[in-house]
Amino acid sequence: MQIYQLFNRLNNRKFTNLLTQTVALGVSTIVLLLSTNANAAEQVVLKYGTFQGQISVKELSQFTETGKTTSTLTAYLQAAQQDPALARKALKAPIKADPAFLNSLLSSWAGPILVDQIGEVVHPPAGQLNQQALRSALSASIKQNGEVTLLGAIQNYPNTSVELEGDRLISVYERLSNLAELL
Repeated sequence: MQIYQLFNRLNNRKFTNLLTQTVALGVSTIVLLLSTNANAAEQVVLKYGTFQGQISVKELSQFTETGKTTSTLTAYLQAAQQDPALARKALKAPIKADPAFLNSLLSSWAGPILVDQIGEVVHPPAGQLNQQALRSALSASIKQNGEVTLLGAIQNYPNTSVELEGDRLISVYERLSNLAELL
């Protein structure tokens, strides 16, 4: 009943767009934080406009969890003129909700929209988004702790390498934060 009421409240286009964008960001974040899958991403290609650099998922996870950066990550953040605190916050910000609700939402008409939104930030290098792979990563993240984060999406992505569009990170984080407030 609670899901039905939420969908009725969000039935207009403005709220629907906000909802899909926010869920997408949250799902990505959870995937980044929680994955220990051997088939998951090991390398992250950070992209900020024309700038591009590569770090390990382990380095990104350590940064997100502890705030400690490696010299490589520090250099990348400085070159991209990215505030480390804000980037860290965006990567670990969760959307917390009932896992059954999140999985139901992912399987509903809104699922492909959410996956596309997250896919704008997290996707395979120089390739098209594989919706099924990202959906799988998001589901794995939800099962692990009942929330969605961008880091979780990265950690559970079933490819050895994944791109993170840093210049879109904050806008997706903001949309996700708005969605989390509605849930």
